[in-house]
Amino acid sequence: MTIGSLKQAKEKKSRKNKQAVVDEQSPLLPTKHKEDAGFDEFDGASFSGAVFNLSTTIVGAGIMALPATMKSLGLIPGIAMIVFMAFLTETSIELLIRFSRTSKSASYGGLMGDTFGKYGKMLLQICILVNNIGVLVVYMIIIGDVLSGTKSSGVHHAGVLEGWFGTHWWNSRFFILLVTTLGIFAPLASLKRIDSLRFTSALSVALAVVFLVVTVGITIFKLMNGTILMPRLFPDVYDITSFLKLFTVVPVLVTAYICHYNVHSIENELEDSTQIRAVVKSSLALCSSVYVLTSLFGFLLFGDATLDDVLANFDTNLGIPLGSLLNDVVRVSYAAHLMLVFPIVFYPLRLNLDGLLFPSARPLTCDNLRFALISSGLIAIIFLGANFIPSIWDAFQFTGATAAVCIGFIFPASVTLR
Repeated sequence: MTIGSLKQAKEKKSRKNKQAVVDEQSPLLPTKHKEDAGFDEFDGASFSGAVFNLSTTIVGAGIMALPATMKSLGLIPGIAMIVFMAFLTETSIELLIRFSRTSKSASYGGLMGDTFGKYGKMLLQICILVNNIGVLVVYMIIIGDVLSGTKSSGVHHAGVLEGWFGTHWWNSRFFILLVTTLGIFAPLASLKRIDSLRFTSALSVALAVVFLVVTVGITIFKLMNGTILMPRLFPDVYDITSFLKLFTVVPVLVTAYICHYNVHSIENELEDSTQIRAVVKSSLALCSSVYVLTSLFGFLLFGDATLDDVLANFDTNLGIPLGSLLNDVVRVSYAAHLMLVFPIVFYPLRLNLDGLLFPSARPLTCDNLRFALISSGLIAIIFLGANFIPSIWDAFQFTGATAAVCIGFIFPASVTLR
């Protein structure tokens, strides 16, 4: 930093909404490595862009498992748990923001490092790697299932492209995922600022709303025809096994709201960082509304036949006019939604792997070679995992019960107690 750059900083508003002040006794070189360096030409992200980016981080594949939580818990406890988890998530993020400002940390990892030392920071980075790689592998597997088909218990479920054009080499699972990776994931993952994804995030949220609107419309149509049975309002608990089974919904609910690893990145790029709390509240309100409506109408539509992945229920005859078309609309919109969510989850994954491997290096955005190598390596690992891991929901529950719960609740509570 030079005297000239300090003078320029005084003339314009910074992203932290603070006025640069020249102190004669302050050092010319910063005493702390700034993790958001490299964005000096960036004027700041808008409020709406931040809301869309955080909402896209939250709404992922977990939304498809939420109707199954209604089947396990019953309608009333299920909806209550979704709302409760939204408030719990807001509280944990508030703790992160409060203590990050107290310790002047610009990232979640920086806060863990200031609180627990380098090993605390490394533990968080490892948890984010496990969580985000697992989630992105699940996303890619589901995209392959939707577009090219899958087999479950010996039954083949045709993919959208297979249903439209028949079975060909170019709509096989491997080729579809390869084209998707090279044509969509790689270009979006090459963007260096998370705010650059605000338009794809807005489109992603819109696609989630399309899925919701179609589901609500089908359910209302069948309600008017009297073809929907009364759903269970409370869980069926008749022995210790059925009671313990209720806890299997916890990893799904935890995973559904995990967005903590992106909060600091979004805050650092905000034009006015004091808006971050409003961004968090708006995003959680939007996402919890989508979650409640999806869970309610998905469970009303399929009842006790609701599968762990409600998308699989749309592979059958819905018994309504244009049912086949609506099935395709639901599946295609969901696959497109996951494609656009991918780069938002990939962004903190890349940053944390770089911080784990090169903790003392200059910012990743300033080193194009390191940026390209880390991005390419991670995408290759996720692509291979999606082609060789057979079960997605076991992986989902594993990440939700381990890394996700640490990122979302254990680490913020530990920082507070410390």
